Amino acid sequence: MRPVKVDVLFDPFGATWHEVREGAIVVEGEGFDGVWLYDHLAGSVHGRARVLESWTTLTAIATVVPRIAIGPMVLNVANRQAGTLGVMAATLQEVSEGRLLVGLGAGGGRTTPYAAEQRAFDRPVPGDIARRAAIESTVTTLRAVWSGSVGGVAGFLQPDPAPPVIVGGFGAKVAEVAGRVADGINLPDGPRLAPLLAVAREARTASGRDPSTFVVTVSSDLRPSTLERLEALGVDRVVVFSGAPFAENARRLAGTRP
Repeated sequence: MRPVKVDVLFDPFGATWHEVREGAIVVEGEGFDGVWLYDHLAGSVHGRARVLESWTTLTAIATVVPRIAIGPMVLNVANRQAGTLGVMAATLQEVSEGRLLVGLGAGGGRTTPYAAEQRAFDRPVPGDIARRAAIESTVTTLRAVWSGSVGGVAGFLQPDPAPPVIVGGFGAKVAEVAGRVADGINLPDGPRLAPLLAVAREARTASGRDPSTFVVTVSSDLRPSTLERLEALGVDRVVVFSGAPFAENARRLAGTRP
């Protein structure tokens, strides 16, 4: 069993770039393995006055800290056109020298507060089936762009290596999609974790790809018992939450690591 890596997820709602920058520096300095950001456009969906856009902020983080992985948790497929996102991801993979993890998700459903972000920009908020299909089509488009040629047009930036696409979700249907078409999955810890991992890995195997190379990230805590349990499940990365002030909280989290 390989040891589980430990990443930190910053909550950017209401935060400033200075706070995020200082937090990322401390996260790397304290020996954590990665930093993630939520992908939201309007602070009001969490009752805040503002929120930093994740992709721009991750790119800035990549130029500030040279070692740790970076990733969005997770990109709403409705927020960016898939082909453009492919070029953006290839660019950030080059800027970060191969440290990007492309977290991807279906976005909020119609009954969630997050639907307001899409409606504000005249983007539809479809039902669950269409949202899962959008994940699949986005992954297909990303890989087409990363091949360097799309629709007879050559010269698209090819990332080397291609960043893993990690689909975030909460249920069995998204877990099946992740295993079948993506390179990994992000799940919350809890009693459903093991069954959902089984669904994803079975779908990975059925698609003819090696389940041992499937990247698993889990949102959880740093208790030794938690890390031991997740390691036994073959989890690659545990992601712990941090609100602002990020630098202070990263130091506190580092003090709780086993």
